Amino acid sequence: MVNRNRNLIDLSVNLKGLKLENPLILASGILDENGYTIKAILDQGAGAAVTKSIGMMERTGYRPPVVAEVRGGLLNAVGLPNPGIENFGDEIKIALKSGKPVIGSIFGSDTEEFVYLAKKMEMYGVEAIELNLSCPHVKGFGSEVGSDPDLVEEIVNDLKKKIRIPVFAKLSPNVTDVVEIAKAAQNADAIVLINTVRGMAVDIYARKPILTNTFGGLSGHSIKPVGVRYVYEVKKETGKTVIGVGGISDYTDAIEYIMAGSSAVQIGTALYTEGKEIFNTINRGIRNYMKEEKFETIDEMVGAAI
Repeated sequence: MVNRNRNLIDLSVNLKGLKLENPLILASGILDENGYTIKAILDQGAGAAVTKSIGMMERTGYRPPVVAEVRGGLLNAVGLPNPGIENFGDEIKIALKSGKPVIGSIFGSDTEEFVYLAKKMEMYGVEAIELNLSCPHVKGFGSEVGSDPDLVEEIVNDLKKKIRIPVFAKLSPNVTDVVEIAKAAQNADAIVLINTVRGMAVDIYARKPILTNTFGGLSGHSIKPVGVRYVYEVKKETGKTVIGVGGISDYTDAIEYIMAGSSAVQIGTALYTEGKEIFNTINRGIRNYMKEEKFETIDEMVGAAI
């Protein structure tokens, strides 16, 4: 029940031991491969940041074009480019100078790789691990791993035994039953929903797909209703802590995700369209909404639409 006798508004959230001063998190995949850019985003209002997905070895990714602007968002197939885990410690060290939580995103092909990567990230000082079980455009990783409930369960359970920090499982919408995969990841500290939706675009003058990989992941405002739906379903069916992501570009989007069941939200593509100020702008909007609607904490809004 909302206590209407106090005017204190608290934007902080606690994600299974990971404390954030506000519910806004930089999503993996944009401005997060370099420690200085991660720190810059954290300094400009984000409550936490997720790194670029890091793997065992350096990857250059696909050759351009790897990003296409489409109506309502972006289509990308960058190919998981990253410097490799052994070369990422210094970037984490720089990002941590912000004094805010950094979440290490990792991808692997099997449980052994995920465990090694998670231990390295923990050693570097990240405060949580996000498992990329959902990248839609690289063979052998991402959604190919995350579409197997038994493998998802094995990876999550093994990590929970071998690292001390929270484990978040980022799932794909490109599966038959997201709730089934979420239940397989039930021992994760939070479920992150959703990654990009698989799609493609055609250059009608060149008469061929725009992306060199043909298919890519669609992000941006056009996928928000899909993300909200999956957050609602997973929260309602599992009761798990959920972090929402997909198409958030203003405070109303963030609150919609929260009321559908998210305890926090991630923002990515909107940085491209709205700029780095988006975190402070959305935080102000959430605060004003809470004041008008007599909410005192984010927790009071979580799942209000269920």
